[in-house]
Amino acid sequence: MEPYDYDVVVVGAGPVGGRAAWLLAERGLRVLMIEEHDEIGRPFQCAGLVTPSAMDAVAAHHTVLEEVDGALIHGPSGTLVPVGTDGVLRTYVVCRKRFDQFVVQQAMERGSDLWLATTAKEAKTDDGGVELLLNRSGENVKLRCKLLIGADGAHSWTRRTFRMGRPKELMIGFQTEVVGYQGRDRWLEMYSGSEIAPGFFAWVIPSGFGSHRIGLWSTAERLNGRSIEACYQALVDHPLWRDRFANVQEVARYCGPVPSGMVKKAVKSRVMLLGDAAGMAKPTTGGGIGPGFHQIQCIVEPLAEAIQSNELNEERLKRITKKPWEAMKRDQDRARSLRNLLVSDCSDETLDKHFKAFAHPNTLKIINEIGDIEKPVPLGMALLRQVPAFRPLALKAGVRLLLT
Repeated sequence: MEPYDYDVVVVGAGPVGGRAAWLLAERGLRVLMIEEHDEIGRPFQCAGLVTPSAMDAVAAHHTVLEEVDGALIHGPSGTLVPVGTDGVLRTYVVCRKRFDQFVVQQAMERGSDLWLATTAKEAKTDDGGVELLLNRSGENVKLRCKLLIGADGAHSWTRRTFRMGRPKELMIGFQTEVVGYQGRDRWLEMYSGSEIAPGFFAWVIPSGFGSHRIGLWSTAERLNGRSIEACYQALVDHPLWRDRFANVQEVARYCGPVPSGMVKKAVKSRVMLLGDAAGMAKPTTGGGIGPGFHQIQCIVEPLAEAIQSNELNEERLKRITKKPWEAMKRDQDRARSLRNLLVSDCSDETLDKHFKAFAHPNTLKIINEIGDIEKPVPLGMALLRQVPAFRPLALKAGVRLLLT
């Protein structure tokens, strides 16, 4: 039999790479995670929200900094839409370093190996496996595996090396960690408007011990030459809300990409992309941990069998991933279409009208009954069907959804 150093090499030891290694190692496979940084969980480039289903999958509750019951969403002219209910958990805010480290630790406890300060330099596939050249702490190392998984983020080396396409959207995210913001306990806040987050929204998330994460995201074309930092400054200086930010002191700041829209080829012969590398961030919130977890969880059994038998050509990998991943892509595309229709492609004037409709008690009832951060499409369709102010958009929405 042909010798292999590992059954699977996972490039990127973030939460999605760690989860993939965890699930495959506990099925008896020999797995190596490689991480370019010299510690897990750094650099930190995320709002740190983890949905209850993703948290339950890994049982990392000890990493939670805050529990969030809802969101106070502000329209461009100040219309407030409170979404959520006191005492009813919607999402968690975690310490991403501890969360990532825990997931990777669980992978190691199930038998995975971890190499820090290691980068992939070259990779070549053949009928029998993948030949890799790695640089580990300054020394070149060659090894061979059956399957290469790229969980290496928005600018994935794996995706570029094997020319697997690009995410449909690449948003720009910017965030600061601050003290001195006075918010409502267990609630996050969201702000909208072309001056502060063109086409998207800004956020203020409680992160424990009196600190908050203030950030925003948009796309390069919607920024139209403005910097993301200028938008952040417009938020803290905004005449409607500047009093809230008057005593804020920055502790740290971060900037990073948010890739959304599954790449054209998420699998090739003996190569697979997961998480941000595959463009799995949600187009409505930018969250990527939950989709990344689901992406590997829904295929792990047939994938493990294929690895064991070493039947990992492109046809087999497509057969394994086609149905579940196409469903995920379809949901992504529909959510993006509804997001654009109701928020992203709207002028501030139109968005204000939408916010007034959102704030109506009957609409809030629908949002709180149907709203699910992980499944925005059913809510969007319910709003179009049941809210009179949105019914004129229903035909346009139907056309867009048919085309996705």
